[in-house]
Amino acid sequence: MSIRHGLLALLERGPRYGSQLRTEFESRTGSTWPLNVGQVYTTLSRLERDGMVVQEGADDAGHDLYAITDDGRAELQSWFGTPVDRTSPPRDELAIKLAMAVGAPGVDIREVIQSQRHHTLKAMQDYTRLKAQALTDVPANRDEVAWLLVVEQLIFQAEAEARWLDHCEARLVRLAEAAATEPSCDPGPAPTRGPARSLTGRTKARR
Repeated sequence: MSIRHGLLALLERGPRYGSQLRTEFESRTGSTWPLNVGQVYTTLSRLERDGMVVQEGADDAGHDLYAITDDGRAELQSWFGTPVDRTSPPRDELAIKLAMAVGAPGVDIREVIQSQRHHTLKAMQDYTRLKAQALTDVPANRDEVAWLLVVEQLIFQAEAEARWLDHCEARLVRLAEAAATEPSCDPGPAPTRGPARSLTGRTKARR
């Protein structure tokens, strides 16, 4: 998530102060990725250093206002026009957890999958409920539309994760079945050699 570009997009609508930017950012995203004021001002400081924003006086309440510059607008347009890079995906904790659980002593990976599936499906139900609540009224402004886009992305993401977990479990079942049908590597008892049998026969004959 680019807080930097998100703030530039909000400043494109006009000068804002720090806590105002935080409120509008969370309104657009439905507080899915909450910010604190410290993050906002740290990002604004870096944007100002890079020539993307400038301080532009203060409002009637004494809040320092920030405004986007021409360089900031060029950066924002470049961000909008550039696809999000998927060649270096961020680390996914769930994928790492399942990868490490495979063959880990004392870990039942199917229990791990089932537990995560339960959590994922519950999250998907919660997101769907939020969407239904948002649709009780026809979206009247762009902030409401923006929130719908975010919550729908979360629903699709949860659906994809649930399908992936089903796939992981099915693969583990197939591997277990394949392992069960493989011939044993234990050679079993060594066959008795001919001379030993002859000797045994002669011994019995003498009795």
